[in-house]
Amino acid sequence: MDERRKICVVTGTRAEYGQLSRILKLIGQHPQLELQLVACGMHLAPEYGLTYRAIEADGFAIDRKIEMQLASDTPVGTTKSTGLGLIGFADAFAELAPDIVLVLGDRFEILAAATAAMLANIPLAHISGGEITEGVIDDSIRHAITKMANIHFPGTEVYRRRVIQLGEPPETVYCVGDPAVDAMLSMPLLTRAQLEKDLKIRFNKHLLLITYHPVTREGTLAERQFVELLRAVDEQPDSTLIFTRPNCDSYGRAIIDRMEEYAAGHPDKAAVFASLGQQRYLSVLKLADAVVGNSSSGIVEAPTFKTATINVGDRQKGRLRSVSVIDCEPKAAAMKAAFAQLYSPDFQKQLKAAVNPYGDGGASERIVEILAGYDLNRCHRKVFYDLP
Repeated sequence: MDERRKICVVTGTRAEYGQLSRILKLIGQHPQLELQLVACGMHLAPEYGLTYRAIEADGFAIDRKIEMQLASDTPVGTTKSTGLGLIGFADAFAELAPDIVLVLGDRFEILAAATAAMLANIPLAHISGGEITEGVIDDSIRHAITKMANIHFPGTEVYRRRVIQLGEPPETVYCVGDPAVDAMLSMPLLTRAQLEKDLKIRFNKHLLLITYHPVTREGTLAERQFVELLRAVDEQPDSTLIFTRPNCDSYGRAIIDRMEEYAAGHPDKAAVFASLGQQRYLSVLKLADAVVGNSSSGIVEAPTFKTATINVGDRQKGRLRSVSVIDCEPKAAAMKAAFAQLYSPDFQKQLKAAVNPYGDGGASERIVEILAGYDLNRCHRKVFYDLP
């Protein structure tokens, strides 16, 4: 009789899958574990590159696909998508009967999965709790998932303390580092020449990797702020601009339209990709002068490659930062000043000494071993821990 513990991993976005990829591989190889994989959200949407295909191309079988993404980027559409997800996950978990559901992050797709697991009394493990991103509703979602979860895998000691501050017993909270670092260190990267051929664009002297997501607590300001970013990058001389589309957050379509419009008018220097895929994304990240925009990748991943980040606005406000990150307001003048700082000799010297506060690898191995050995009887009752 097969008594392997069934770990059901949920993924809804390209970036999240990249962070989970090594964990998926290790679960699949573990003699005491059985991998179940559920894909949802952006993975199944044509406008975001149908990235479930990349998951399958990596050799993973997707056990269930949850269609939950409505063709709307309004708050009403996002709310309805969450509701559809809750229905889909209820059915999926009933059919798969996992021993543990593992989720990462703070998006509405993951909120639906976490809620369904909690209501079904399935032990929930959560990666990346305790972080703060004041500019987006993801901040509230992340803390809500912490209160639903039974096992916690924060990325730093500061975040571990915050999870405990939220009332989670210390013995359930494991500071493991961030698994995004593992994916970076284990991925074979493409050369500059290979990327130019693959992406069908010639790289100029400078290379900028640009992702700008809506700041969901600021509503329709997203488009205006992105136009300011375009004004700033347009004035950077001899630069190639690689844009990746934003996540399917509220107000994101206006950003996509502006992005596509700019690239169409500047085919010699700009290209837009719905999804670069993990290998190509990390390869561009390694070669880039900077990550520009407000993606968590610039905060969590870029320091490992000692790649600079120009972090725009408040989306990532509250996250721990390396010295490789330059923060600026979402105004063209402030961004131009940030570029001047980026290329200054003092900052370039500082960049060489950058250390990633999210660890130097091994988080995935730690997470999988904890999942394999965790006493699930401890999950039968949710206990609130009061600080001494």
